[in-house]
Amino acid sequence: MEDMELKIENTKAQMRKGVLELCVLSIIAQEEAYPTDIINKLKESKLIVVEGTLYPLLNRLKDAALLQYSWKESKSGPPRKYYQITAQGGDFLSGLRDTWKELDHAVNQSQNNSKLKTK
Repeated sequence: MEDMELKIENTKAQMRKGVLELCVLSIIAQEEAYPTDIINKLKESKLIVVEGTLYPLLNRLKDAALLQYSWKESKSGPPRKYYQITAQGGDFLSGLRDTWKELDHAVNQSQNNSKLKTK
């Protein structure tokens, strides 16, 4: 039973990683965001992410010209890097959302077909 639970947890982690880019871009598209704010929003949605996962993703998205950042003064320390989505990033996000809708529909269809056959 423990082996099955471990396999389920690993699969859940892979599924979360698969949608992380979509979620991060969606958060930043709403308003510019500081990485800690992004992590907190992801945690609220039960998409637990640590800085070691988020920062490489943000850098990859920035290098792909999907995000940009600006430095803003902080009241409690050094300046902070805030991320904004670029026009290209908005187009990319739109494509990801379309893909998500297609995947969601396909998964739901397969679930419905599976339920019909097992009854």
